[in-house]
Amino acid sequence: MRALTWQGTQKVSVETVPDPIRKKANDAIIEVTSTAICGSDLHLYEVLAPFMDPGDIIGHEPMGRVVEAGPASSLEVGDRVVVPFNISCGHCWMCSRDLYSQCETTQVREYESGAQLFGFSRLYGSVPGGQAEYLRVPHADFGPIRVGDHLPDDRYLFLSDILPTAWQGVKYAGISEGMTLGVYGLGPVGQFAARIGRHLGARVFGIDPVAERRAMAERHGIEVFDYDEDTHDAIREVTDGRGPDAVVDAVGMEAHGSPLESFVQQAVGVLPSPAARKLMETGGVDRTAVLHAAIDLVRRGGTLSLSGVYGGQISPMPMLKLFDKQIQMRMGQCNVRSWIEELLPLVEDPQDPLGVEDLVTHRLPLEAGPEAYDMFQKKTDGCIKVVLDPTNSGADSSDSTSS
Repeated sequence: MRALTWQGTQKVSVETVPDPIRKKANDAIIEVTSTAICGSDLHLYEVLAPFMDPGDIIGHEPMGRVVEAGPASSLEVGDRVVVPFNISCGHCWMCSRDLYSQCETTQVREYESGAQLFGFSRLYGSVPGGQAEYLRVPHADFGPIRVGDHLPDDRYLFLSDILPTAWQGVKYAGISEGMTLGVYGLGPVGQFAARIGRHLGARVFGIDPVAERRAMAERHGIEVFDYDEDTHDAIREVTDGRGPDAVVDAVGMEAHGSPLESFVQQAVGVLPSPAARKLMETGGVDRTAVLHAAIDLVRRGGTLSLSGVYGGQISPMPMLKLFDKQIQMRMGQCNVRSWIEELLPLVEDPQDPLGVEDLVTHRLPLEAGPEAYDMFQKKTDGCIKVVLDPTNSGADSSDSTSS
């Protein structure tokens, strides 16, 4: 089969690799019909490169059709499914408490990490990912989400990661009718977090330096702001001088505006892999400009919810300000399966209340994956969300880009 593989820092390529095979009775194999590029994939592209190996198949936002179903899986050949990015058993101590991202059956204990993730480095098990023609799905007796046949992939695809990630982020922020919510970063997760906040009845302020992202959020009733020195004053002015009740950080470890941390991340990237891995495990530093800005913006006694991924072990925190402002923080990998019962009716609603059909800016064949990564990282051509189609040979991709 053809698959998008990691080959080095800022280098991916589509290669012919062996087809996946079932290894256990509860495995399934799916033919991938849509697979998205996530902002977290860019961490592998650069910062987490020390934990990658050449040839690793990447991607963790897939959906498709079952072509093989193990006898202990809960699936049948022909089922249309979305595959959550975290791999969980559904019955261990953590799973019984809806903490699926901490599944004790698939935890990667070598790196003291949580549940295995598809296509996401040694830190999370080096499990082959979903940016490929076919995907082996472990624990198919629990993980995959069966969906109907009457709606396009774009209605369902984001249940794999970014939609429940955004939902969890807003739920962790404690948002309800009449509250105010700030969202730092209007990439895919931030877009959904802002829309979810509006759906739950909040007044939402979205902050991002990219004009196309602000324009998309504005279409959904979000009050948008550039990322500049006047932003916080402008938001406080319309929140009685306090700031929002809660702020979601949807950016994470690679925020712009942290020159020292940026230098450290780049320096780690040129070290030999074993040395780089050790440094990241014990002394990695994140770019924390947005995190610090979110702490500054949220009102006293408010809540800060982290949806963006952080990976540093010694990232500095302004503990005095956190304590003095009495800020509560919640964070963590999304427990995808916890939120599906709430989200599935929303994505199937004919009114599309969360605007899932207004997110994809580029749908491209799998073979265009390397160019898509470059475009997504550099935010060129108005790129906000890329979906790759492994069923498209790429022979005629003239209609593959939309905006």
